[in-house]
Amino acid sequence: MLERWRKDAAPALTAESYTVRLPLDDAARLHALAELFPGHSPEALITDLLQAALDEIGAAMPYEPGPKVIARDDHGDPVYEDVGMTPRFVELTRKHKKSLEATRATRA
Repeated sequence: MLERWRKDAAPALTAESYTVRLPLDDAARLHALAELFPGHSPEALITDLLQAALDEIGAAMPYEPGPKVIARDDHGDPVYEDVGMTPRFVELTRKHKKSLEATRATRA
């Protein structure tokens, strides 16, 4: 993320905006980052930090093996379908992304 802030690449944004109130310590650290990386607004930094946190949460969701074998690994051992939160999170993410993209397209 730090390297991206140095290179100044911006992702595609939604038409929708979100308002948050930060704890004082977090706001102070956010402003410190904005000062360390001039040209990056606190809002842009929040966007990147939120993306990193969401990636981390997605990666931390535990794998819960179900009864269905969906593949075999390199050693021939069965790989079971994930019946935990991850598949549902991915499905809901796709659903909401599609909706947000449609909203963005109609506002453009």
